[in-house]
Amino acid sequence: MFYFDPVYMIIIVITALLSGGASLMVKSNFARGEKVRLSRNISGAEVAQKVLQSADIRDVKIVQSSGFLSDHYNPATKTLALSKKVYTGRNAAAAGVAAHEVGHAIQHARGYAPLGFRSAIVPVANLGSRLGPWIVIIGIFLGSSQGSPIGRTMAIAGVILFGVATFFTLITVPVEFNASARAKERLMSLGIIGQGKESAAVSGVLTAAGLTYVAAAVNSLLMLLYWASRAGLLGRSRD
Repeated sequence: MFYFDPVYMIIIVITALLSGGASLMVKSNFARGEKVRLSRNISGAEVAQKVLQSADIRDVKIVQSSGFLSDHYNPATKTLALSKKVYTGRNAAAAGVAAHEVGHAIQHARGYAPLGFRSAIVPVANLGSRLGPWIVIIGIFLGSSQGSPIGRTMAIAGVILFGVATFFTLITVPVEFNASARAKERLMSLGIIGQGKESAAVSGVLTAAGLTYVAAAVNSLLMLLYWASRAGLLGRSRD
């Protein structure tokens, strides 16, 4: 069984450590950023609006969403959803997250290619993350390692499908860091945050958030290598 495979279990442990560590870093940096009051005393929603206006973007709607750090930009509806703490917060953490999401809106408006490509492969990536491993498992049970054409075809198809999901996580990393870079530049140029504590707090929040995507990409890549190995694409598979 896969769940008792030592390699599989090691990957699961690494995944849990990376994901858990990144999540704790985000929460810790956000909590510290909340304690740094903006000298401009404006809310995250107001920050988002000012950054949008500075980029001459007039057709994006800002709404409040539920959940902790559930902030996101939806290019299909041109909606910027900010969690309550970000929407109403008048601190560096709220400003950083709000501006980051506007960064995605700016990417969309400017035709930033990696964002467009990432959006295009979302359906296949979602399918690959859910079904890819199961298709590999079916291929193995059908005898992929014994030379069964059907089994090997199934295993390869599963790896390719999961590979799309992995590619999605990899391309997400530069997209997120680019959005953060755009956010920090706008916040500074508009005078929304100043040098010192405000700038440092925003950088801390944005960097920690970016590392969660790095962790997700590493985790997905490790699982892709594992399934490719089990499918016999990286040498002789073990049953």
